[in-house]
Amino acid sequence: MTQADITQANTDKADMNRESINQAIHYIKQSHVNEGHINQNGTALSTTIPIQAVTIAVGDTLEKTELLTSLAKACDFPSYFSHNWDSAWDCLTDSEAVHLRLDLTMVKRINTEDFNVFKSIIEDAYREFGKPQLWIIVPSGDEV
Repeated sequence: MTQADITQANTDKADMNRESINQAIHYIKQSHVNEGHINQNGTALSTTIPIQAVTIAVGDTLEKTELLTSLAKACDFPSYFSHNWDSAWDCLTDSEAVHLRLDLTMVKRINTEDFNVFKSIIEDAYREFGKPQLWIIVPSGDEV
């Protein structure tokens, strides 16, 4: 490999890391969460969950009511939160939460429609306000 090839590979890797940082939602396999977040080159992974990430606690079923209640509790939403998607977006964009963590490893059932709405709220808020970012931890056997 020539020096030009190495330089290009490093540039490509840096671009990929920048893109990863500049996205709203990151998927991480459970097996990568507790491995010290180091890749084969000995450098930190770009998908490391920030230490200050707020955990959205969920049970074994992921659906609208639980997502909204857990998000409100995790992000300390105000008392006027109305437990609907529009209110969640308003309160989320007004909150101090910058990094969120959602662990799906113990979830047995996901209401896909509700989960997709939740993710779209995160993506819209991130696109408009630059926050929050969400790290979703999935079981290691699942493809992300």
